[in-house]
Amino acid sequence: MIPPMETLTVEFKSDRKKLSDSDIFDAIVAFANTDGGDIYLGVEHNGKVTGVHDEHKNTITLGAYIANNTVPPISVKVIPIEESDNKLVIKISVPKLCSGIAATASGKVMRRLIKLDGTPENIPMYPLEMTTRLSSLRLLDFSAMPVNGASVKDFDPLETERLRKTILSYEGDRLLLELQDEDLFKALGFAREVAGQLLPTITGLLMIGRKSKIEEHIPTHSASFQVLEGSSVKVNEDMVLPLLATFERLSDLINARNSENEIDIGMYRLSAPDFDKRAIREAIVNSFSHRDYTKLGRVRVIITDEGLTISNPGGFIEGVTVNNLLTVEPQGRNPLLSDALKRVGLAERTGRGIDRIYEGSLIYGKQMPDYSYSTAISVSLLISRGAADTQFTSVIANEQKRIGRPLPINTLLVLNILRDAPGSDINKLSKTANLSTTTVKTILGDAIESGLVETRGNGRGLNYVLAHKVYNNNSNNGYAAGRERQKNIDEARYPELILNLASSQEYISRRDVVNLLNISSPKAYGALKKLSKSGRLEPVNKGRYAKYRINN
Repeated sequence: MIPPMETLTVEFKSDRKKLSDSDIFDAIVAFANTDGGDIYLGVEHNGKVTGVHDEHKNTITLGAYIANNTVPPISVKVIPIEESDNKLVIKISVPKLCSGIAATASGKVMRRLIKLDGTPENIPMYPLEMTTRLSSLRLLDFSAMPVNGASVKDFDPLETERLRKTILSYEGDRLLLELQDEDLFKALGFAREVAGQLLPTITGLLMIGRKSKIEEHIPTHSASFQVLEGSSVKVNEDMVLPLLATFERLSDLINARNSENEIDIGMYRLSAPDFDKRAIREAIVNSFSHRDYTKLGRVRVIITDEGLTISNPGGFIEGVTVNNLLTVEPQGRNPLLSDALKRVGLAERTGRGIDRIYEGSLIYGKQMPDYSYSTAISVSLLISRGAADTQFTSVIANEQKRIGRPLPINTLLVLNILRDAPGSDINKLSKTANLSTTTVKTILGDAIESGLVETRGNGRGLNYVLAHKVYNNNSNNGYAAGRERQKNIDEARYPELILNLASSQEYISRRDVVNLLNISSPKAYGALKKLSKSGRLEPVNKGRYAKYRINN
């Protein structure tokens, strides 16, 4: 019943010499202020069971004692565990505190983290970290805080004019254009009255502040843009600008490197860019509106052969994970800033900007946006580069034209899953899309009626494939034939196929293997690493954007 090692949510505490009360309270508070977990009293750090001290054997007294010495009182579960050699271990289960920040009765505030060597540690939580914690729990809006020592004179008139032009260009709230500057600042939350004085908020300075004042009052705000070719840095630009100016600059830099192809859709032509422009804008806006401004770091935009990566400091907030991005209710770390960006027209007004990011890839039959490299301290998005699947894009465009509106994001998601994994059943589609089986059945019913999906088999063997018109043999990219060849590849053939591909071109990347074998990115990475360790492939560079070539 005792885990083999310590983790972020497991800690062993030796009690041979009677662990001090303060050490117990510190550990309880640290767990409550992180992700909760279990403390095993009477176990050494190496996992050896040595038993609890006699004064800690009364589980009822211990639980009450902990509640009386933590603020707010933390209700723990205290469970005795008797080992085979009659040595008693006490398991203390600590809940995660989601209503604020816990402290010991003496005023100590602690949290847990994983050190570089992979072991956990309890450390003090400092004031700025408390702000981050409350923001992640959606109990504090850092972006709405007034900035002491600043004034509305710190707003740049040129940026105020840019703001009005942005509202006009992006079809924001036109009523805002009728307001005088001071009323405009108040309406958007850029300034608040404090003790009779109008002070800028964090949002106000970020949006239209003078550069020098942003650097003075919000030193964590910055951005960088890079273009990498292999391991060579071709472009490297750092910037500290108000947000509206930052968006324009980053958009210009990306658009200059965003090539487009034309696809024939019946009587008209559709432009298919490497990266969908609306998706890019939403992704950039998201990175700034959801980043943690209490932490040092910068929003990074990187273009590589693999695609476009946008990352920002601050992990997903409470309740949001990589797996539920498309289904969780819209939630933001900086509500005032997010609201201002919606009202000026830069962000999706429904709060479902993530749908637009996914839509920008799914409507072209490209790889889905990849958030898998996100961590507890940062969010990272990869929008893959690659040619559009012309036949799939044509079918989607014609269907949207037929119904007179865009297809729902969940429908696009299911169609793309069937495109990559034909013959999937309800359960597989539900698991892959992270949707309920009821939702998937409804989507499939509509798609079958529209002629986009067909059924195969019956009963328990019932599965689904895209309709024949999507697999049209006239497809420019040979999609149908390619998928039929690849969908049932035996894993034993992975090395052979990867080496064949590597011998046919100068370098191969993880993305090449994903596309070749129709497997996940981590699985492709593992296959490349095995070939590299065996000496059959030679890594050209390291890291996320590593490339490999045949080792001669």
